[in-house]
Amino acid sequence: MMKKIYSLIISSLLTLSSFGQSQGSDSLNINKDLKFKYEALIIPGVLIGYGVIGLESHTLKDINTDTKNEIKEHIDKKFTIDDFSQYSAFLSVYALNAAGIKGKNNFKDRTIILTSAYLIMGTTVNVIKMTGNEMRPDGTSNNSFPSGHTATAFMGAEFLYQEYKDVSIWYGVSGYLVAAGTGFFRMYNDRHWFSDVAAGAGIGILSTKIAYWLHPVTKKIFKKKENLNGVILPVYNGREYGLAMAVSF
Repeated sequence: MMKKIYSLIISSLLTLSSFGQSQGSDSLNINKDLKFKYEALIIPGVLIGYGVIGLESHTLKDINTDTKNEIKEHIDKKFTIDDFSQYSAFLSVYALNAAGIKGKNNFKDRTIILTSAYLIMGTTVNVIKMTGNEMRPDGTSNNSFPSGHTATAFMGAEFLYQEYKDVSIWYGVSGYLVAAGTGFFRMYNDRHWFSDVAAGAGIGILSTKIAYWLHPVTKKIFKKKENLNGVILPVYNGREYGLAMAVSF
């Protein structure tokens, strides 16, 4: 079972490819292509592996339960900040550019990368959720593994890091701190186990890395597209808040 799910995650992440104001000067004059490095797979691979093993391992299940009980002892009331903080890192990239702080890529290229990363991450998370059977800590549904909020947050954190690491590494550090906080609040609000959060973080990081590796290909697909339009809108499904992103090329 564990091998099947782990294979599904890795194969989905490594085989998915997708589409990626003008190509103006709103970016740093640096080499924008991010070359594939096997070392970059270590951290997300370990996180994903921990989450998958946690589905069956009694030791890791005990860690999940102990973590839940420890957090529960200090809960006064739930905070839904994680419904919003999951988006803060990748939105910060656009906010910083709007403030005149240039990142690695211009508006079109970074939007192609973000769209690619979001599609890879979202598809992977939802396929696993639909095929899995992990009950949430609060007992409301059996699609706990992996944490989609955490995956979105860490996808955005890696995106922020890649765009601004040549300006200051502290942009990336702040993004990862917010992402870690998002994962914590998913456990705090009794919506996910620790192993769900770990796997979500790994999927999010790896999705963004893959999007950057694929960018030399995806940018060629839209090379002749001069206009890029997009909109981000708030959504509410009766239980949770979120954002919907639509991009047209």
